[in-house]
Amino acid sequence: MDGVGPDVVCLGESMVTFLPSRPGRLADVPSFTRAIGGAESNVACALAAAGHRVRWVGRVGRDGFGDHLVDTIAAYGVDVGAVGRDPHRPTGVYFRTDGDRATDAHEVVYYRAGSAASAMSPATVPYDSVAGARILHLTGITAALSADCLALVRDLTAPRPGRPLVSFDVNHRPGLWRDGGAPEVLLGLARRADVVFVGADEAEGLWGTSDPDAIRAVLAEPAVLVVKRGGEGAVAFERGDVVTPVPAPRVALVSPVGAGDAFVAGFLSGTLRGLDMTARLRHGHLAAAAVLTVPGDCAAPPRREHADRLAALDDAAWGTLHLGPGWTGDDQEVRTP
Repeated sequence: MDGVGPDVVCLGESMVTFLPSRPGRLADVPSFTRAIGGAESNVACALAAAGHRVRWVGRVGRDGFGDHLVDTIAAYGVDVGAVGRDPHRPTGVYFRTDGDRATDAHEVVYYRAGSAASAMSPATVPYDSVAGARILHLTGITAALSADCLALVRDLTAPRPGRPLVSFDVNHRPGLWRDGGAPEVLLGLARRADVVFVGADEAEGLWGTSDPDAIRAVLAEPAVLVVKRGGEGAVAFERGDVVTPVPAPRVALVSPVGAGDAFVAGFLSGTLRGLDMTARLRHGHLAAAAVLTVPGDCAAPPRREHADRLAALDDAAWGTLHLGPGWTGDDQEVRTP
């Protein structure tokens, strides 16, 4: 990055994902399209596309899928110079159906056990690879991959002089927590972060409440807590009992996968730009809407001037916003009375 430190470092596993050619059970889908997936790399790609200096740190196998991941993420403008290549472990892959993760019909099959990323640790990921950034973004997914990965996340969230602002997306994946330790581990990590993102549904499963105020009582330590409430919007809590709720715009849904990561990227972009909390949340919603209106995990964000104009709407105009496919490219947002 030309000797200049990154705005954001995103650390975690990225995998090659295979998207179905048509809806239906995995057993019935005849072919798949190759893409990439991974919460942290999704955030990295979205932030880079929005014009920020971003580094993705991870580990991949010394294989063709690893080459594809690194090349694809780099093509977004992300610095991949700190990505490790493991000669003994493979790059993770997964297959999924064309549907919402929240429904019983959704299927996802991971081939990630023993992956290169699961070998990340304080020994294999030097602190220098994340030092110097304004923001370090982590998720609870990494903590679930292995004991070494958990040790790494604990090391990176530990207080130390000059630590970047730590952003932590709880991102609870129940299938990765077979020992049942998720509630305690994720709570401990979140309490050490500066900015925390958690879905109300995640908090219900982890800590027994989906009420934003009750979640804040559980997570009182972070300077900023953002509770995501799906189609209802999001609410941010800041120190000093400052509470900012912002509804989500209506969206013509194409695919829900990756929207949470895009929201995080939009919010962090607003943070880097020094925007007020309402604008940060609105930029999060707009970035999520860009992904919700396309297939796949990633989407080009709206042009900054377009997003700024929409984020600056008064409350009444924001409440009538209705975004459909193509809205990021042709400036044709649709309003409803």
